[in-house]
Amino acid sequence: MADRTAARTSGSMAVPLAAFAAGAVVAVLLGVFGRVHDPTLSGTTDLGFRTVIEMKVVLTTVIGALVVLQLLSALWLYGHLGGRPPAWLGTAHRVSGTVALLLAVFVGYSCLWALGLEVGTLHTGEAVPLRAVVHGVLGCAVFGAVVVKLVAVRARRAPGWFLPVAGGLLFTLLLVVVLTSAAWYVAARGWPGNGGY
Repeated sequence: MADRTAARTSGSMAVPLAAFAAGAVVAVLLGVFGRVHDPTLSGTTDLGFRTVIEMKVVLTTVIGALVVLQLLSALWLYGHLGGRPPAWLGTAHRVSGTVALLLAVFVGYSCLWALGLEVGTLHTGEAVPLRAVVHGVLGCAVFGAVVVKLVAVRARRAPGWFLPVAGGLLFTLLLVVVLTSAAWYVAARGWPGNGGY
């Protein structure tokens, strides 16, 4: 009996282990691409904003708001906020998550394509600010965490802790990326279009 329980537990661990391995590969490949790619604004769009940076600040702020809504709706759906969630909340949770993911892919592409992954020293010889290094590395990790979360949502044979851990990891990474980009920009330079540049 104990052998059967151990086998079931180790078998169920195969899904999270494979998901975390696949996520790590995605994050590393994005980081490598960001390092070897020659950054250029060619191939990016500003979506009608004055600059690509302005567009990224606004969209990243929207992503941050959607990520907070994701957390609150997940907590309510899983009974941690009290009261019965409305019937539409599950659909709203999935839609807001999809929109946040699509915006994150768009902004992440713009970051990696236009700026690359900055570590070490800039072309001026100055050290890359720690904030930029953290932002870039964790930005790549976000997309690895997306892979883990997508597997967790679809996995039927994964342990019960896998989905909340995958969701919490993605939430935390996205929040830190938002704080080291849009929130930092607004605090340092103001909201785009209001004297910010």
